[in-house]
Amino acid sequence: MSAATLLTPASTSATPDARPRGLVARADERSYVRVLVVLDTTILIIALLVGYVARFGDEEPSGSKIPYVLVAPGLVLAWLLSLKALGCYDDRVVGYGADEYRRVSSASLRLAGAIAIAGYIADVGVSRGFLGISFAVGTVGLEVTRFAARKRLHRARSRGAGWSRKVLVVGDTAHVLELVHTLRREPYAGYQVVGACIPDALLAPVAQRLGDVPVVGSFRGIPEAATAIGADTVAVTASGELTAARLRRLGWQLEGTGVDLVVAPALTDVAGPRIHTRPVAGLPLIHVEAPEFRGARKLVKGFVDRSVSSLALALLLPLIVFIALAIKLDSRGPVLFRQVRVGRGGQEFGVFKFRTMVVNADALLAELTARNETDGLMFKMRDDPRVTRVGRLLRKWSLDELPQLANVLLGQMSLVGPRPPLPSEVARYDGDVARRLLVKPGMTGLWQVSGRSDLSWEDGIRLDLYYVENWSLAADLTILWKTFGAVVNSRGAY
Repeated sequence: MSAATLLTPASTSATPDARPRGLVARADERSYVRVLVVLDTTILIIALLVGYVARFGDEEPSGSKIPYVLVAPGLVLAWLLSLKALGCYDDRVVGYGADEYRRVSSASLRLAGAIAIAGYIADVGVSRGFLGISFAVGTVGLEVTRFAARKRLHRARSRGAGWSRKVLVVGDTAHVLELVHTLRREPYAGYQVVGACIPDALLAPVAQRLGDVPVVGSFRGIPEAATAIGADTVAVTASGELTAARLRRLGWQLEGTGVDLVVAPALTDVAGPRIHTRPVAGLPLIHVEAPEFRGARKLVKGFVDRSVSSLALALLLPLIVFIALAIKLDSRGPVLFRQVRVGRGGQEFGVFKFRTMVVNADALLAELTARNETDGLMFKMRDDPRVTRVGRLLRKWSLDELPQLANVLLGQMSLVGPRPPLPSEVARYDGDVARRLLVKPGMTGLWQVSGRSDLSWEDGIRLDLYYVENWSLAADLTILWKTFGAVVNSRGAY
C-alpha cells in the first residue's frame, strides 16, 4: 500500500472550538501545578512538625540563635524555592517519567547540603537532629505525594479526562501513523494527537484524514496549522523534506507562540540513561551506549536476587504450606507443577509453579486450541475449563508463581526479567525476538505490570525486548513496586 492510499477524505476539517480546548488544557495544567504546590507545602509543614516533635518533644529548644518559629517558615520557603529552581514544577517534567522524582530528591538533598554548610559557617545553632529528621520525612513525603498525584492524573487521562498536550504531528504518512500509534498506546503520558501536517505532494483539494487524524496542512504552514487547531506541541517525525535548515527555521517560527517543538527520533525503545548528546562540529550527535549483559551491575543483581528470594521463602513458608494443603484437598494430583522453560542463552530448566489445572491439562489443550484468545505463540483463555477452583484464586493473585522463588535461588531465574518462554515458542523465534534470551527470565517484568494476559503478543515482546536492552537496578525496583499494584488489582490475571 502506498502512502497516498492511507489518506482518506475527512467529513469535517479542524473544528472551530479546537482553540478553546487548547486553552482549557493549559488552564488544567496550571491548576495541576498549583495543586502540587499546595501538596508540597502541606508535606513540608508536616515534616518540620515531625522533626520538631521527634527531636524536642515537650522540651524547650535551646542553643539556637534564631527562634524555631522563624526557622520553620524559612525552611518551607527555601525548600519550595529549591524545588522551583530545579524545575520540579516545569510542565515538561511533571506527570510522566522518572525525571520528576529525581529532581525532587536532588532539590531536597542540595538544600540540605547548603543549609548544613551555611549553618556550620554561621554557627546559628539549629539542631542537626531536627534538620535531619525534617529533611528525611519531607523528601519521602514529597516523593509519595508526587506519586499519588501522578497516578490520579494517569487514571484521568486514561478515561479521556485530565490535562494533556494537544499535539500536531509533522512528517511523512508512514512515520506520522507510527508516532500516532505510539502516543495512543500510552494515553496516560498525556499526548493527544489533534492533527497532522504532511508533505505538499500528498495534499489533495479536499479535506483529508490520515487514519482518524485530520490532515490540517502541509510543511509550508505548520505554525498556522498549530494555531488553527489549538495545538500546544508540534511533534516532528521523519521525512525527507524536513531538512536541518527547515527544522531550524520552524523552531524560529514557533518562538514566542507558546507552542513547544519536540523531535521524535527514528531510534525508539532506548532508555534515557543509554542516550547521550555530544556536540561534534556543531552537530548534536546522539551517542547510544551498548546494552550491558555482564559486569559488576549483573553481579549485584544476582546477589540481590538470591538474597531476596531466600528471605522471601523463609517469610512465606506458612503461606506456601497453606496453599499446598488447599491444592491437595481441592483436586487429585501433585501440589507442584514443573514445566520445561528456556532461560538465558537458550538453556532449558524446570520452572516450579503451584498446580492450578487438572492433571490431564496438556491432553485437553488440543481440544481448546480453537478458543485461544491471544495472538502470537501463547495460548490464553479467560475461562479455561482446565483450571481448578483453588487454581482460579491462585492465578487471580499470582500466588501460583511463589515456587519460582526456588528457581531464583538456584540462579535459573531473576526476580525481574522477560517472561520465561516454552521451548515450542523459542523454536519459532526470529532473530529479534531471540534477544529475550540474553538475560535471565523473571518472576515479574514489564509484561506483568503492563497488563499480563491482556497484552497482545506484539506488545508483550516489545516490553520484554525493551527490558533486555535497558535494564537497570533502579528499573528493577520500580517494576517490583508496581508488581504489588498489578497483583492487588488482578490486572490481566487469568
